[in-house]
Amino acid sequence: MTNISEVEERIQENELADGPSNPVAQHVYDGSAKRQSTSGPSLVLGAAIGLVLVLASIFGLWLVRSVRRLNREVVHLNRQTEQLNQRVQGAEQHIKSLDQRASQAAAAQAATIRPDQVPDQVKQPEATSAAQVQSPLEPEAAAQPPTQAAHKTEENRTQHADELQKLKQSLEQIAETRRTADGVVMTLGEKSLRFDSGKSTIAPQYRAILNRLAGVLTPLKGYSIYVYGYTDDSGTKEHNLEVSASRARAVRAALVKAGVDQSLISTKGFGKSNLLVRDNNAKARAANRRVEIGIVYATLVSSKQPTSKPTR
Repeated sequence: MTNISEVEERIQENELADGPSNPVAQHVYDGSAKRQSTSGPSLVLGAAIGLVLVLASIFGLWLVRSVRRLNREVVHLNRQTEQLNQRVQGAEQHIKSLDQRASQAAAAQAATIRPDQVPDQVKQPEATSAAQVQSPLEPEAAAQPPTQAAHKTEENRTQHADELQKLKQSLEQIAETRRTADGVVMTLGEKSLRFDSGKSTIAPQYRAILNRLAGVLTPLKGYSIYVYGYTDDSGTKEHNLEVSASRARAVRAALVKAGVDQSLISTKGFGKSNLLVRDNNAKARAANRRVEIGIVYATLVSSKQPTSKPTR
């Protein structure tokens, strides 16, 4: 027969296996079991959220640093732009200064010539060409016997004519060139040297043509070079005279920079006078914006000042 202690042990074993028989104890037991079953997913979810927050913090820090770096680069580029602008302004001021000095030098040189030294062609530039000048050889020829003087004069004319013909052949390979009575005239127009309306700046693509021209002019001996600027018919007379003179000075500066003796070159602006094409369309005005270069043997003119503008 089973004693009481064995019965109590069996009851305790059944309770441990099946859970407590008391309803209150059973509720506590069920809650504990549920908490144990849900604690695992909560820990995983919390770890995932923490990882997301860490990654978001890292990305935010990287984004802030990138924005700061871009801001520094923008500031650096702005400084470089300001420096370039300052250099451009300095170059423009230097060019203006050179133009002013050239104008002052030309004015001073013109002021040193006495009125009796200036031929009639200078007083009336509209009526004559750069090559139509009086020869200073006439007094010397008059002092010699007529036959000898005539022979020498003819010899000189033949020699000069041959030289000018060779010069013309060399120049017309660069731009339009024509013979005059005692020289040659080259036209730097829209096909060889194009100027914008109201501007005297020489674009970089035309520097090669001026360098080639300088290569032909530099070896010349005993010649005078006259550079004449022209404009189209738009704008006032005063403005066009200034622009045309500035164009002539710009070409002279380019030739001097390329090696031509600056003492041989004189400049003058004639504004909108002597138009090549009398029309108001864009093509005609582009043709009238030009520079003409007259080359005359120095002993055939009584001074080195421009005697007149070249004419067609």
